[in-house]
Amino acid sequence: MRRIRIAAGISILALVLAACSTGADQADDSNCADAEVFCIGLITDTGKVDDKSFNQSAWEGALAAAEELGGVAKYVETVDSKDYANNIAQFTDKSYDAIVTVGFLMAEATVAAAQQYPDVHFIAVDQFQGETLPNVTGLMFPEDQAGYAAGYLAGLMTKTNKLGQVLGLEIAPVQLFAKGFEAGAKASNSAVDVTTVYHPPADNAFANPVWGGQEARKQLDQGADIIFAAGGGTGNGGLIEIAKDPAAGESVFCIGVDMDQWNTVPEAHPCLITSAMKLITPGTTQLLLQVADGSIAGGNFYGQTGIAPYHDFEDVIPDDVKDAVADVVAGLKDGSIQTGVTL
Repeated sequence: MRRIRIAAGISILALVLAACSTGADQADDSNCADAEVFCIGLITDTGKVDDKSFNQSAWEGALAAAEELGGVAKYVETVDSKDYANNIAQFTDKSYDAIVTVGFLMAEATVAAAQQYPDVHFIAVDQFQGETLPNVTGLMFPEDQAGYAAGYLAGLMTKTNKLGQVLGLEIAPVQLFAKGFEAGAKASNSAVDVTTVYHPPADNAFANPVWGGQEARKQLDQGADIIFAAGGGTGNGGLIEIAKDPAAGESVFCIGVDMDQWNTVPEAHPCLITSAMKLITPGTTQLLLQVADGSIAGGNFYGQTGIAPYHDFEDVIPDDVKDAVADVVAGLKDGSIQTGVTL
């Protein structure tokens, strides 16, 4: 394992690369083979790095680690899932120390690259490692817990007893969010009905705001008064559509995902009461620092989840509801409350 010299004076600059293109360097990664230069590469799943959600959270974690280490961080945005291996190779070919691959769909390509490059450590976000490789760490989250807490809130806040979910691709992490949300809603309100829709299989399943907006509109028209939008750019489209509703913030609300989307999707402010968060940014940073100091282990690492502050809706949500949700969050954390979700 390389010994890292912390050099706070080295600046971090992000390189925006199209899939399988080289682009013009904005950060010098020509010395990644040098033991004193720590290089971090990140490959998004089929979506943009500034998706204000999943990819962005991981990228911010990579940047934070690079800043602390005085290193270099760059990313590649995947356009087509067939490009995963080529995108990873852009970093392995330059002797990067750590590579973050973002998303469930990158699991196979990540393992193949890790086997080919045993001296590179891979942080596999949302990729469960069934077989432990010493140079692959899966960054996993109990998404069902974050979904459960958000759903519990929604069950207490709904007036129509109709809730909705507009989701990305039907893969395990998204399913855990969705099933957790429904379980939490029904735990707080047995009369609630939850309508759930997943994006059809496609490379743009997490980058289709038009579809997300259309599906959110359908659910609003069917009487849903709180909608959980979980699907990167697709979900963001749902949030923005809900925020346009004349009743937004009064009798219609929305819930974001992955990070505190109050800070990343300001267009959703009129309806956004909270976000079901998985703390990807600190989890990514922590694991990258472990790569740097040599303490990283292969297998699976579980990060934390939670729900975001209520922001402008702090006074809209009754105190007894806030207290009940806080108790649920605490119970989920200490294990006294189980979501009951299985896949």
